[in-house]
Amino acid sequence: MPANLSPEYKAAEAAFRATREPRERLECLREMLRTIPKHKGTEHLQADIKARIKDLTEQLESGRKGGGHGGGPALVIRPEGAAQVALLGPPNSGKSTLHDRLTGSGAACAPYPFTTQFPQPGMLPFEDISFQLLDLPPVAAEHPVTWIGSTLQTADAALLVVDLAEPAVLEQLAELQSQLAARRVTLTPRWPVDDRAEAQTRAGRASAPRAAAGSSRGARSETPGRDEGGDDDPFRVRLPTLLLANQADRVGDPEAELRALLDVAGRPFPALAVSAATGFGLGEVGPWLFAHLGVVRVYTKVPGHPPDRQRPFTLRRGQTVADVARLVHRDLARQLRFARLWGPSGFDGQHVGPEHRLADGDVVELHA
Repeated sequence: MPANLSPEYKAAEAAFRATREPRERLECLREMLRTIPKHKGTEHLQADIKARIKDLTEQLESGRKGGGHGGGPALVIRPEGAAQVALLGPPNSGKSTLHDRLTGSGAACAPYPFTTQFPQPGMLPFEDISFQLLDLPPVAAEHPVTWIGSTLQTADAALLVVDLAEPAVLEQLAELQSQLAARRVTLTPRWPVDDRAEAQTRAGRASAPRAAAGSSRGARSETPGRDEGGDDDPFRVRLPTLLLANQADRVGDPEAELRALLDVAGRPFPALAVSAATGFGLGEVGPWLFAHLGVVRVYTKVPGHPPDRQRPFTLRRGQTVADVARLVHRDLARQLRFARLWGPSGFDGQHVGPEHRLADGDVVELHA
C-alpha cells in the first residue's frame, strides 16, 4: 500500500536529515510522527519513528543526568566543532591510539581488542577550528554494538581505521561493512565536495541545450538526503568515509602497500597511510577533512568594531548569510534585513541579502 506522504511530513523529514543536533532531531521526529498519514501503508514507518523518539528521549535524559542506558556513559554525543567524524574499525586496528594522538583525549589503549566500550569524543584542531572525533568500539561479529546505528545518526563523516600490516584486512573490511549495513549504516567514498562538483557538472551539461534554445533556467537539484538508487529510508545513515591505513611504521613501503591494498579491495574509499605510533601522515588528516567536507569559516563583526577572528562560525559550501544568522540566534534569522560583507564572496562593505552564499574567510556584519 503506498504511503502517500504529505508535504508537511516530507518537510519534517528533510529537516531531520539536515540537522545533526540531537534535540533538534528529536523535535523533527515528533513533527514527523504528528504529520505522517495514519493508515496501513505507514504502520511500519510510524513504529520506527516512535521507537527512535523513545530511544533518543531516553539517551538525552540519561545524558543530562550524566550517564547512558542503565547509568552508563552517554551514547548520544552532541556534535561540536566544524563536524562530527566517527572513528570506525575492526579490533586491534590502533583506532584508540590514533584518536589519542590526534586529539590528546587520553583514550584507553591496550594491545587487546574491545578496549573502547562507549563513545569517546575528542577535538582535532585545524588552524582556527576543530573537528570532533568520536572514538567508537570496534565493529566485529563477535562483539556486536547494538546502539552504534543510533550514535552514528549525528555524524557527518567517518574515518575507517585498518591495520596496514594485517593479512586479513580485506576480510575485516567486509565484515565491518556487513555489520554496519545490518544497522542501516552505509560507508560511501563520496564526499560533499565531490558530490557538489558532480552536481555542478551535471547542471552545466543539462543547461547547455536549454541555453541554446534561449532558456536561462538551470537544472534542478536532487532531493537532499535521498540515497543512491532511490532509497527513501529517512533513518539510513550514509557516511562519507576516508580510510586510514594505520601501522604504516610496520611495513617497508607504506605508500606501495596502501596502493596494493586499494587495488585488491577495488579502491573502495579515498585513503591515507598513517602511523599512530610515529605520527607519520597524521598532519594530513585535518587538512583533508577541511577540504573534502567543504567547510567554510565565517567571521562576524559588530558595527564600528573590528571583526572577531578568534572563533569563526563554520558552514558548508553553498550556505548563506541567513545560515550564519541562525547560528548566532534563531530570532536574528527571522529579523535579518541585510548584511555588510568583506571577503572573497563579494567586495568590501558590500550590502548583501540573506540568500547571499558565503565563502571561506568572509566577514559579515548582520543587520536586523
